[in-house]
Amino acid sequence: MPDTARGLRHVEHVMGTVFSFDIRDEPTTAIHQALAEALRHLHRVDAIFSTYRPDSHISRLDRGEIRLQDCPPEVHEVLSLCARAAHDSDGWFSNVPAGSLDPSGLVKGWATEAVSQLLYEAGAHHTCVNGGGDLQLRGQAAPGTPWRIGITHPLRPGELATAITAPHDLAIATSGTAERGSHILNPHLGTPATTFASLTLIGARLTMTDTYATAAFARGSGARNWIEALDGYEALAVLPDGKEWRTSGFSRYGA
Repeated sequence: MPDTARGLRHVEHVMGTVFSFDIRDEPTTAIHQALAEALRHLHRVDAIFSTYRPDSHISRLDRGEIRLQDCPPEVHEVLSLCARAAHDSDGWFSNVPAGSLDPSGLVKGWATEAVSQLLYEAGAHHTCVNGGGDLQLRGQAAPGTPWRIGITHPLRPGELATAITAPHDLAIATSGTAERGSHILNPHLGTPATTFASLTLIGARLTMTDTYATAAFARGSGARNWIEALDGYEALAVLPDGKEWRTSGFSRYGA
């Protein structure tokens, strides 16, 4: 966990992806301790929710080996949030997208937001926590300088689709096909969602921003109107033919 002239940075491989921490506050003892606790929390989340680990609680619950009341409280919290997301998205978000219990579409954003909150409570008020490309931003990159985040173009390697400026605390989540192929399923059909090459959603907190980005990607052609009706969210979508659309308030953040 090296200190830098401007703060503290750390990279952790966990949950099948890379989490990075960019802390721009003075790295106090409390912040160091909070970062260590954040890393322990991420590994605990992986142990509970990984669908790739047969011994995880979520895998055992799916196989019927244990009941919900036998699971850690985090499982009830996550499944409750999944139910809320399914309701809010008219079923376009699902924690059983392929017939098996899999809340992965919510867990990464939820875990990223949680560790960002741990740091905040320890006095780290200017941070960027990046969980596999989905970000929770707080404060500023430097005094008077907002965080500015480049969004990779899904069809043009090495180019940006846009750059997002965060004038206040902000969450950014991107669902797409560039890195993992067509991995997001239409939960009503069980087939890959193919309307978009990528969809980037901006909101206040990452749990629901990430979840709604997944739901919007799965929804396809109706996504724009649905996002416009959501309070506090904006989006940029890139279609497979390279065309784009942006919601009406996206210009407040992106070029």
